[in-house]
Amino acid sequence: MSEIRYSVPGISCAHCVNAINGEVGRVSGVRNVAVDVDAKMVTVRGDGLDDAALRAAIDEAGYEIAG
Repeated sequence: MSEIRYSVPGISCAHCVNAINGEVGRVSGVRNVAVDVDAKMVTVRGDGLDDAALRAAIDEAGYEIAG
Protein backbone atom coordinates (compact mmCIF):
# COMPACT_ATOMS: atom_id res chain seq x y z
CA MET A 1 0.00 0.00 0.00
CA SER A 2 1.28 3.46 -0.84
CA GLU A 3 0.57 6.90 0.62
CA ILE A 4 0.34 10.33 -1.00
CA ARG A 5 -0.06 13.60 0.90
CA TYR A 6 -1.38 16.91 -0.37
CA SER A 7 -1.32 20.35 1.23
CA VAL A 8 -4.78 21.86 0.76
CA PRO A 9 -4.91 25.33 2.36
CA GLY A 10 -8.65 25.81 1.79
CA ILE A 11 -9.69 23.09 4.24
CA SER A 12 -11.51 24.66 7.19
CA CYS A 13 -14.50 22.60 8.37
CA ALA A 14 -16.45 19.33 8.38
CA HIS A 15 -18.04 20.23 5.04
CA CYS A 16 -14.56 20.36 3.50
CA VAL A 17 -13.72 16.97 4.99
CA ASN A 18 -16.92 15.41 3.64
CA ALA A 19 -16.51 16.92 0.17
CA ILE A 20 -12.92 15.72 -0.19
CA ASN A 21 -13.64 12.28 1.28
CA GLY A 22 -16.54 11.85 -1.12
CA GLU A 23 -14.62 12.71 -4.27
CA VAL A 24 -11.25 11.15 -3.41
CA GLY A 25 -12.90 8.01 -2.04
CA ARG A 26 -14.28 7.27 -5.53
CA VAL A 27 -10.83 7.14 -7.14
CA SER A 28 -9.69 3.66 -8.11
CA GLY A 29 -7.29 2.07 -5.62
CA VAL A 30 -8.09 4.39 -2.70
CA ARG A 31 -8.49 2.54 0.58
CA ASN A 32 -8.36 5.41 3.07
CA VAL A 33 -8.63 9.19 2.97
CA ALA A 34 -7.61 11.25 6.01
CA VAL A 35 -8.31 14.97 6.00
CA ASP A 36 -6.56 16.98 8.74
CA VAL A 37 -8.31 20.34 9.09
CA ASP A 38 -5.70 21.78 11.47
CA ALA A 39 -2.70 20.81 9.33
CA LYS A 40 -4.56 21.51 6.05
CA MET A 41 -3.41 18.11 4.75
CA VAL A 42 -5.07 15.30 2.82
CA THR A 43 -3.45 11.88 3.16
CA VAL A 44 -4.52 9.15 0.75
CA ARG A 45 -3.59 5.48 1.17
CA GLY A 46 -4.21 2.71 -1.30
CA ASP A 47 -2.91 0.49 -4.04
CA GLY A 48 -1.84 1.80 -7.45
CA LEU A 49 -2.73 5.39 -6.62
CA ASP A 50 -2.92 7.76 -9.59
CA ASP A 51 -1.63 11.21 -8.61
CA ALA A 52 -3.41 12.95 -11.50
CA ALA A 53 -6.74 11.30 -10.62
CA LEU A 54 -6.36 12.24 -6.96
CA ARG A 55 -5.54 15.84 -7.83
CA ALA A 56 -8.56 15.97 -10.14
CA ALA A 57 -10.81 14.58 -7.38
CA ILE A 58 -9.64 17.22 -4.90
CA ASP A 59 -10.24 19.88 -7.56
CA GLU A 60 -13.71 18.44 -8.27
CA ALA A 61 -14.48 18.73 -4.55
CA GLY A 62 -13.74 22.45 -4.90
CA TYR A 63 -10.28 22.70 -3.36
CA GLU A 64 -6.87 23.66 -4.67
CA ILE A 65 -3.67 21.83 -3.82
CA ALA A 66 -0.79 24.08 -2.73
CA GLY A 67 2.32 24.07 -4.92
